[in-house]
Amino acid sequence: MTDGHVETYRQEAAELLAELEGSLLELENRPDDTELVGRVFRALHTIKGSGAMFGFDAVAAFTHELETIFDGLREGRIAATPELVGATLAARDHIQALLSVPESETGPLAEQGQQVLERVRQTLPQGAQPPAPDKPTASGPAPLEAEPGDPSSYRIRFDPAPDILLTGTNPLLLLNELRGLGDLSVVAHRDRIPDLSGFDPERCYTYWDAALTTRTGENPIRDVFLFVEDRAELSIARIEGTQREDSPRLGELLVQAGAVLPDRVEAAVLEQKHLAGLRGAGASGARAVEVAATLRVPAAKLDSLVDVVGELVTVQARLSSYALGSADPEIAFISEEVERLTELLRESSMGLRMMPVGDTFNRFRRLVRDLSADLGKQVELTASGGETELDKTVIEQLTDPLVHLIRNAVDHGIESPARREAAGKPAAGSIHLSASHAGAFVLIRIADDGAGLNCEAIRARALERGLIRPDAVLTEQQVYALILQPGFSTRATVSAVSGRGVGMDVVQRNLDAMRGSLSISSTPGKGTAVTLKIPLTLAIIDGLLVEAGGSRFVVPLSHVSGCMELSHSDAQAGRQTLLSVRGELVPYISLRKRFRIPGQPPPIEQVIIAETPGGQFGFVVDRVIGDHHTVIKKLGRLFRDIDEVSGATILGDGTVALILDVERLAVAAIRESGCRQAA
Repeated sequence: MTDGHVETYRQEAAELLAELEGSLLELENRPDDTELVGRVFRALHTIKGSGAMFGFDAVAAFTHELETIFDGLREGRIAATPELVGATLAARDHIQALLSVPESETGPLAEQGQQVLERVRQTLPQGAQPPAPDKPTASGPAPLEAEPGDPSSYRIRFDPAPDILLTGTNPLLLLNELRGLGDLSVVAHRDRIPDLSGFDPERCYTYWDAALTTRTGENPIRDVFLFVEDRAELSIARIEGTQREDSPRLGELLVQAGAVLPDRVEAAVLEQKHLAGLRGAGASGARAVEVAATLRVPAAKLDSLVDVVGELVTVQARLSSYALGSADPEIAFISEEVERLTELLRESSMGLRMMPVGDTFNRFRRLVRDLSADLGKQVELTASGGETELDKTVIEQLTDPLVHLIRNAVDHGIESPARREAAGKPAAGSIHLSASHAGAFVLIRIADDGAGLNCEAIRARALERGLIRPDAVLTEQQVYALILQPGFSTRATVSAVSGRGVGMDVVQRNLDAMRGSLSISSTPGKGTAVTLKIPLTLAIIDGLLVEAGGSRFVVPLSHVSGCMELSHSDAQAGRQTLLSVRGELVPYISLRKRFRIPGQPPPIEQVIIAETPGGQFGFVVDRVIGDHHTVIKKLGRLFRDIDEVSGATILGDGTVALILDVERLAVAAIRESGCRQAA
């Protein structure tokens, strides 16, 4: 067994464990849902079977007893109690721990595993204890079932009861699930369908014959039909050989003679065509299972691809710059074609790294469940907008901020059941996660229906720590911003959850690293909402290339709302640096003055109007060069304290342009302007 196969199993097992956790959390709320019980059972069954095949004997042996218990749930002998779900979640964590270490190092975890299994057993009613698992032999645990091996072909007859549709079962979904096991050929028999006058749309008149080639063995095939076996005639037989070339003709003769039924001949023809197709697919006379529609690629390879595309974007910019200065029309044509193809490649490569945030949201259901139980609270987590996609790198950096925000919502926001009922609220609190697109950004919102932020308590704590002066006049938003300060906490005592003053400052640091922003809104007694504004990607952005005194800068195009001219007479008309933009006064600063760039500005300058959290803000430059596909390069440690620049990029002529952080630049300019006016 190669390391690649083992790593692939670990990745697939991680996905199954995530599915197992989600199914268990849903089962806790819907204990009578047999479909959820089936999902849990199938996840355990797959982890066990694949673990045995790939040499994870400890995982297979441990999961075997859990699978036996949930087999009792399927049969109705055991109820899905909250205690059983909680113990199974602990068992799920133990499986993850077993997977995180080599098989040879799982010995120290054996005692812990027995304690977890004993906890699971204690949740079962008397008389429902599972049989003792097989004892491991010298070479590992006893075989749990026939292990999957080389591809084998099976003949399957699925004949559901006529009233199966009334139970909510869709036979086509079962056949699609069967198709996921390998190479499948299906024929539907229609001879039972009555005339229109006798047709009942709520009855199933069709039955199916199928030929399946798979590596999984027979048990996974039977698992597909686990919940309909009692309402269908099911036969599964391994195809040992092939039919002769003249089978269809012989079959027709037998049908004409009345010796066999037509559906049997049709099924035989199906098998023959299926096996012939497998023979013709390769010189060896056999074919592996059909290639999956998706391909698992290591994240490092995607990152490398994006880096190469970034370099290609830079080279394409150099080619475009050269073509503009060349009189050769052929060079200009080639440059346009390269630019078009580079743009397509850029969009495709960035699309490969885009992932829905729903999977990230689902991870927090377990966090909310365990945390609320520890704090003696009742909290329900809901989510929407899970299909919203973000760059993989952004999602990875987003996890820590969301953990801290959700912990704060459970601990600080949601009240105890008694306090909520006294306030006329439901005993169970609610936290809602949502995601939505906003141009080149994604908005992540965490809202709770708790007590809301206490401005007086925040202000008092800030005075105690010397963060503000006693006579300081702060707006509501400025008071809320105090909780983002390092070490700030309104808790007088330290608990296992909060009180150390770490959390919100971690959120702020992570958002700063992602060029994101945060806003807080709160209503006393109603709840608090925190909105994170996150860029879609951290690798390549669309920017507006500008110049000031020979230095070039990039303004992220997602912030730009417009451009306008500014003459010397307009700039010297008054001391206030304000412009009238569509009837609204907009403050502005000169990049020349801000960055102390020497020289005289041109008679007519350009003003870039950008959208910031505080409203519109203008940036005066010498000229606007145009749009630019910007490959973001991180600045070195020497520039780590420079807040107004978020990165750099290499231009087509080989020079470097700084990428402006327009939001921080505007905030710094307004703060310094206010200080000067106060002085």
